[in-house]
Amino acid sequence: MDVYKIRGGKRLSGTIKVNGAKNSAVALIPASILASSPVQIDGLPEISDVWTLKSILEEIGGQVTFKDGTMEIDPSQMTDMPLPNGNVKKLRASYYMMGAMLGRFKHAVIGMPGGCFLGPRPIDQHIKGFEALGATVTNEHGAIYLRADELRGAKIYLDVASVGATINIMLAAVRAKGQTVIENAAKEPEIIDVATLLTNMGAKIKGAGTSVIRIDGVDELHGTRHTIIPDRIEAGTFMIMAAAIGDGIKIDNVIPFHLEALIAKLREMGVEVEEGEESIFIPRAESLRSVDVKTLVYPGFPTDLQQPFSVLMTQAEGASIVTDTVYSARFKHIDELRRMNAEGRVEGQMAVLFGPTPLNAANVKASDLRAGAALVIAGLLAEGETEVRDIYHVERGYSNLTDKLQGLGADIRKETAEPVPGMKFNSRNG
Repeated sequence: MDVYKIRGGKRLSGTIKVNGAKNSAVALIPASILASSPVQIDGLPEISDVWTLKSILEEIGGQVTFKDGTMEIDPSQMTDMPLPNGNVKKLRASYYMMGAMLGRFKHAVIGMPGGCFLGPRPIDQHIKGFEALGATVTNEHGAIYLRADELRGAKIYLDVASVGATINIMLAAVRAKGQTVIENAAKEPEIIDVATLLTNMGAKIKGAGTSVIRIDGVDELHGTRHTIIPDRIEAGTFMIMAAAIGDGIKIDNVIPFHLEALIAKLREMGVEVEEGEESIFIPRAESLRSVDVKTLVYPGFPTDLQQPFSVLMTQAEGASIVTDTVYSARFKHIDELRRMNAEGRVEGQMAVLFGPTPLNAANVKASDLRAGAALVIAGLLAEGETEVRDIYHVERGYSNLTDKLQGLGADIRKETAEPVPGMKFNSRNG
């Protein structure tokens, strides 16, 4: 079992570069299925989710190469082979195979998605959209069966502004007959990124990034070359780390506009944030003020940064409250932080944290991707050697993390360790 071992208490400085957006990558790769000729995507992060999607495309007949962040996909020989089990169980975003395969083949069999467990995350809005487009959707033996004689444009109102549902419906609708209108669509930058790829493939999409997206279906999409946007969540994680333990850190390959909510909260805490065109510099923060944070859909404060930000709250003067309106189960890391001497408690959809509190090293485990990132930041702050387990969660979203942090002066390494008696760990497909 691989673990991170972190000897904390060292101030970090230098420059760190952000990878391409994980939440874009997991949709861009399935989107390539819709093309009739090769698609090249540049700047992809070399993370486990990307490698898993590569394997899934190969399972259905795609010719795929992936090297130095560039993936070349030839979808011309792909088939609508059922994918009820296996790799689709390893990541949540495997549900994008539904929209892409339905759009191209009018038929798909996809197993229920896996990934981090963050409480109930139903795909009812995805199914609602597919059915509005003319598909029949059934759950048979734990897999989703989608069938359509043809897809027809429709007006679809999302009850929840879901990123996944917005993208999935968009993937299916680009090959439907007539116009599709998605109302109450999510506005995240990753949706614009996927729409840009599809448009370059020949799709007709207007309004991506707004609450109303209009799609005029086309008969065929062709290959193209696309460069992915920077990962705003990875950038935000590094910004939080810089505020917590930095002696002046520059974060490169950033779109500051995508991080306005985080920048505002950091400044409210007393952190200076210097914005460049494609970078952000955070000087040493001498003292931090307590703040309250509520996660919201974009452009609000991202739920994906709630857990790393809660570590920073332990270093602020006074009581801070973080409320997660998106995923109420996203507080499992608080118990791990308390093992490291943090003072805090969970009350329903919110956590209350008190500071400033010195953190101590401990053996802790990541319950999900962003909880793992939070524990890495806590380990960098803590006195002594912290061991973070279940780091496969972290490696689903952060590429070459140890190398990047070592470049800033961090004492972090990846090792293989024996299980600790009495500690339970999640399976790799959890």
